[in-house]
Amino acid sequence: MMKKVLLNLSALLLLISFSALDLSAQIRTPASSPSSELKQTVGLTDVTIAYSRPSVKGRAIFAEDGLVPFGKPWRLGANAATKFSFSEDVMIVGSKLKAGDYAVLATPGANEWKFMFYPYESGNWGSYLEKEPAATVSVKPTPWDHNVETMTFHIGNIKPASADITFLWEETAVTLQLEVNTDEQVMSSIEGVMNGPSQNDYYAAASYYHDAGKDLNQALKWIEMATAGDSPRFWQVRRKALILADMGKKAEAIEAAKVSMKLAEEAGNEDYIRMNKKSIEEWTAKK
Repeated sequence: MMKKVLLNLSALLLLISFSALDLSAQIRTPASSPSSELKQTVGLTDVTIAYSRPSVKGRAIFAEDGLVPFGKPWRLGANAATKFSFSEDVMIVGSKLKAGDYAVLATPGANEWKFMFYPYESGNWGSYLEKEPAATVSVKPTPWDHNVETMTFHIGNIKPASADITFLWEETAVTLQLEVNTDEQVMSSIEGVMNGPSQNDYYAAASYYHDAGKDLNQALKWIEMATAGDSPRFWQVRRKALILADMGKKAEAIEAAKVSMKLAEEAGNEDYIRMNKKSIEEWTAKK
């Protein structure tokens, strides 16, 4: 009897161990359409294309009755809507697109392809079909001289202000001309550097020196440059008052605090009004 109980207990433990193994085990298999991400900087603009890559596998792809039939919107890949991202404003085949992420759908045709760019919300490509695209462009497909088994994107012919985004699959190539605002970006950078530090730069440097207990004379020079002109900000003048107070220049600190308080009143900022009032009272008592 005892032997039978032990045998049953062993069988039960073995069954439990196999059940646990079955629950924890996971079998990984290759994706039939693996995901891919293409990154390329064109001029000063970062371009990213995230998509899934189906393969031909002996099928007819682009045709009236193909896997991707002519005249019907397509997610431009497998699994989910293909995603284009631009770090700066761009032009695609002459149409403007703001910097950001876009879900891109395409309608293939024997003589013309349409590409629709939608502000990206999700990978659910069907959700875009009833929406208005940010841009729609049309381009002519061209025959490719050999069969491309796995769908791919390529960014080539890269110049300082342009590049070609080419879609390749089966024996079809479709190229989107990309233009970027490199000259505008470079000129803006040159002007910014050549004009020297901005008021915000001077304010940041003065604030750091003040907070870190460094040279207050230098901090005062910088904050005076930050608050020079006809439109100083109340928080910048407040910093000037604090620096002057820590330098022992209480009378000048009080005058700066009064200016900061007036600017804060005009801006409707109660916090800075209250802080300046309190500082003026404290510094007046210590004069």
